[in-house]
Amino acid sequence: MSALVQIFICTLITIGIICSYTLSTYTVIYHKYDDFHFVMRELIVGMVSIGVMWKLAQLDPDIWLHRLGIGLFILGMALMIIMPFLPESLVNEVGGAKRWITLPGFSLAPVEFFKIGFVYFLAWSFSRKFVHHHEISIKDEFIRFLPYASIFFIAVFLIAFLQNDLGQVVVLASTLAIMLLFAGSSALFFSYLIVGSSSIFLVIILTSENRMNRVLAWWQGAQNTILAILPESMAQHLRTQSAEEPYQIGHSLNAIHNGGIFGTGLGGGTFKLGFLSEVHTDFVLAGIAEEFGFIGVFVVTMFFAAMLFRIFKIAGRSENNIYYLFSLGVGLLITFAFMINAYGISGMIPIKGIAIPFISYGGSAMLASAIGIGMVLMISKKASGVHHRNNSDEE
Repeated sequence: MSALVQIFICTLITIGIICSYTLSTYTVIYHKYDDFHFVMRELIVGMVSIGVMWKLAQLDPDIWLHRLGIGLFILGMALMIIMPFLPESLVNEVGGAKRWITLPGFSLAPVEFFKIGFVYFLAWSFSRKFVHHHEISIKDEFIRFLPYASIFFIAVFLIAFLQNDLGQVVVLASTLAIMLLFAGSSALFFSYLIVGSSSIFLVIILTSENRMNRVLAWWQGAQNTILAILPESMAQHLRTQSAEEPYQIGHSLNAIHNGGIFGTGLGGGTFKLGFLSEVHTDFVLAGIAEEFGFIGVFVVTMFFAAMLFRIFKIAGRSENNIYYLFSLGVGLLITFAFMINAYGISGMIPIKGIAIPFISYGGSAMLASAIGIGMVLMISKKASGVHHRNNSDEE
């Protein structure tokens, strides 16, 4: 099982390296980079990520999982807290948001590593606070959840407001909610949590002009499809005319349409030539769709599905509740990232700026995902062949 997951990851990383070369053509020309600027960087990070994943898979989870998980949680949180106070020479600022710490030859995005640590923290703590207590009132469930809510709100402030990165908050919130449900919270409490989270999410959008513009731009392109199922009297009140044209989404959809079933061939895409900006990063699936067609996207999706199936299978076979919840959480992080990106580039939801794990260009996202997968493979050595977990809290 461990070997298959590593094969899937290596294949996805290889696809990402190829895409970082063929899809970055315009960016290379515009910024006057060397032809191999992006592909060499992605190749180096890919090799390091594969090595880190393989090494972590050899370690004993009873010794190393807690150390790595808590270490990533504390370090990631600390870096996000101090990042706004670092000098400009150490921090890359994009659109007024500081998301990357500049290191020699490498930019580090602390939030990517924090996500893995946050999932471990939840798994470690949920296994003690939720798994063994089923007969409690809703009030007691809310009281029990308050410490986690406080930590999550700190993360929301650091990520959504200081880094202007609402997409990562959506991924973390969705992962937290599902992990909480599988940890043993009641369905009623889960429902309250979803309603409360949705309300907070709505407030965050309404209080930001930039986010409102993104939603309106998405709605401008999606409204005809959605309003077609509603009565015309209601649709007239919901239809808008003044929002900006969804420039990126329009070109993304055109790229997907241009690729058809079999694609234009490796290097044959046209929308990467200045029409769809930074296509090798957030819009890499649109680039794959144009050059490799529906077949290419289908193959990539199947590799992700096979990898996630194995991860969730490891979770299901883990008798230790911490191992179970952590493996589940890592699988959810990758699942939500892939889904949000895929739905975004196809115009089904607003673009959130979430990278496709292992395929989108970006060293921090790839390395952090590899660390998460390596920790899951570490756990796989302790997973039994049965689908029953005991109540042991021991690591």
